[in-house]
Amino acid sequence: MKYMELKNGLKDGLPICLGYLAVSFSFGMLAVGGGLPLWSAAGLSMTNLTSAGQFAALNLMLANAPLVEIGMATLIINIRYLLMSLVLSQKIEKMPLVQRLIIAFGVTDEIFTVASTRYGKVGFWYMLGLILAPYAGWSAGTVLGACINGLLPEAVSNALGISLYAMFIAIVVPAAKQDRAVLFTLLAAVAISCVFYYIPGLSSVSSGWVVIIAAVAASALAATVLPRKEGI
Repeated sequence: MKYMELKNGLKDGLPICLGYLAVSFSFGMLAVGGGLPLWSAAGLSMTNLTSAGQFAALNLMLANAPLVEIGMATLIINIRYLLMSLVLSQKIEKMPLVQRLIIAFGVTDEIFTVASTRYGKVGFWYMLGLILAPYAGWSAGTVLGACINGLLPEAVSNALGISLYAMFIAIVVPAAKQDRAVLFTLLAAVAISCVFYYIPGLSSVSSGWVVIIAAVAASALAATVLPRKEGI
C-alpha cells in the first residue's frame, strides 16, 4: 500500500519535476555566474524549494544586501505558502508531526495544486512521492546549470540571464489577464517601484526594501480597492 502511494505520488510529481529542472537550470547558471560557488548554489536549492523567493534572494545576495533585507523579502514573497499549508492541512490524513513537517517543507504552488485537487484524503507516502520528484528536479537542475555555466561563452551566459524575467512574466501575465485584482496589484507594485526609482531621495533605498514595501503596499491597496467577495 505504501509502495503504491509512493509510486502514484512520484508519477504525479514527474511533470512538475521536468518544469522545475528547466527553471532551476537558469538559477544555477545565474548563481555561479554571479560569483557563488557551486556548492553554495546547490545548497540553496536543496534547502529551499521556492522559485520566486529563491531568485529574489539570490539577487539580493549578489548585491550584498543585509541579511535582514534578504530574510524579509523572502518572507513576504513566500508567505503564500502559509495559506496553502493551512488549506492542505485539511486535505491530508492524520499523521505524526515529523511527517507533517516533511510535507510542509515541500509545499509549492504546483505541489499544492496537484495535492488539493486529488480526490479524497492524501496520505504521507503519496505526498512524499509528490515532493521527491520535484525536489530532485529542482536540485539536479541547479547543479547542471552551475556546471554548464563555466563551459558556455560569456555572451551566451549573459543572454540566459533574462530567463529570470521571462519566468516572472510567464507567471504573472496569464494571471493578470484572468483576474482584475491581480492586474491591479501588478500595476500598483510597478508604480510604487517607479516612485522609489525616479524620485530623488527615495532612489537611495535598497532594492530589498523596495521589494518588501512594494509587495506589501500593493497587496494591501488591492485588498482595499478590490476585495474578494465571500465564497470566491
